[in-house]
Amino acid sequence: MYIPADFNEPRKDVLHACIEQHPFGMLVTHGRNGLDANHIPFELAPGEGELGVLRAHVARANPVWQEVADGDEVLVVFRAGDAYISPNWYPSKHELHRQVPTWNYIVVHAHGRIAIRDDEKFVRGLVARLTRTHEASQPRPWKMSDAPSDYIDTLLKSIVGLQIDITQLVGKSKLGQNKEVRDIRGAGEALRAAGECPIGDAMLAAAARKQA
Repeated sequence: MYIPADFNEPRKDVLHACIEQHPFGMLVTHGRNGLDANHIPFELAPGEGELGVLRAHVARANPVWQEVADGDEVLVVFRAGDAYISPNWYPSKHELHRQVPTWNYIVVHAHGRIAIRDDEKFVRGLVARLTRTHEASQPRPWKMSDAPSDYIDTLLKSIVGLQIDITQLVGKSKLGQNKEVRDIRGAGEALRAAGECPIGDAMLAAAARKQA
């Protein structure tokens, strides 16, 4: 990924937070049949290893777990938002007319080595943790025990676990940091007014950091 210095985000805690807040990742593999991409939710274990460990599961019918081997290099892409930026939102454009459209975004690339975890204990624990995490905001959180045990047992047999030991974390936050503070703020405020709050809020925070 091309990362100009202004857009580089090297802080591990920030990258981990981004993954935890946006856990639906794109797993890119290069197996026996070439490149493949699968879109699946991940669990991050930030305290394991130097950079953390990712865990996920796929349907047993999905060939991805048979097309890669333990130790193969993979890439997982996490997107934390994106937004089109109009030059009309920059105050300087109305003075000098030297601005063009662009697209701002926040992404994290997690490089790592994959291991297939085709065992019931692994997938049961993973599904239980993912369920607790993503049901926590519900008024009455669903639990695995809400369903008949034989039904859950059958479903668990139909999935395969994946574990990725992260070897490199690369972060890019393209928020107009290379522009004047007033232009960053102007575009951020326009995004917020249009309901594009994630990138709008991030741009306003970037403007405040640059002004400090």
